[in-house]
Amino acid sequence: MKSQSTLPPLSETQRSALISLLTDEDPSIYQTVRTRILAYGDAAGLWLRPYLLSSDPALRRRAQEIVDHLARQNTDNQFVAFCLRQGEDFELEAGLWLLVKTQYPGINSAAYSALLDSFAADLRERVSLQGPLEQILAGINEFVFDHLGFKPNDQHYYDPDNSYLNRVIDRRTGNPISLCLIYILLGRRLRLPITGIGLPGHFVCRYQSTTNEIYVDAFNRGKLLTKADCVRYLLQTNHGLQEGHLAPVTNRRILLRICANLHQIYAKLEWAEETARLQRYLVALAK
Repeated sequence: MKSQSTLPPLSETQRSALISLLTDEDPSIYQTVRTRILAYGDAAGLWLRPYLLSSDPALRRRAQEIVDHLARQNTDNQFVAFCLRQGEDFELEAGLWLLVKTQYPGINSAAYSALLDSFAADLRERVSLQGPLEQILAGINEFVFDHLGFKPNDQHYYDPDNSYLNRVIDRRTGNPISLCLIYILLGRRLRLPITGIGLPGHFVCRYQSTTNEIYVDAFNRGKLLTKADCVRYLLQTNHGLQEGHLAPVTNRRILLRICANLHQIYAKLEWAEETARLQRYLVALAK
């Protein structure tokens, strides 16, 4: 959905005069000019693009900020529209990349998907998928955590970038749900029965075959757990064993949980604009 304006068009002279005021040192003037430029929607982005190469660093920086803001508005609308028109089991990876683009509108999501494809192809060469279940999971763990170097970001657990898949791949670190997503997305490429399990306060994966099931704590370098281990965790954390705690979560619920985490983080950081953005996503995903 494009951002359109109902304001009367500006002449080239008027646009140039308005844009020249972006470098004004008075913050109130800058904010007034920024607001007026943003009111012209996508048209303003077209005016500003030549200034992204300006020799004036301040103008270049402020033009880039407005262009990025407009791009994020468009990706925000695309993500909300996606959430509203999908059911419970939409294409998870498509939803994840749309969410990423609300924060990083310029990323090449196809390139990241191709990188995951290459990870899966490499993993297929390294691990026999016909062996015992524990052996398969040990091979995946060695590949993901030793060879690729993914690790839990326990030093900066509440960093928002832990929830954006591109940054998780770039930095090789994330939170429980994002590290499980690496596991799940590789598993889907290899046609392995790996699902997400949304424990209260934690997120793990489950590999379930016709004869066996093993839970995987990706935030703990792929530690293998039994169902009894998960029940013990629920009891120790005073959540009790309720129906659904150990059931696979749908793709929609995964995306909802990621957005809920981000909403909580942004609210804690007192980033009002980001908190409001994520609140909008929660409403769309809850429908």
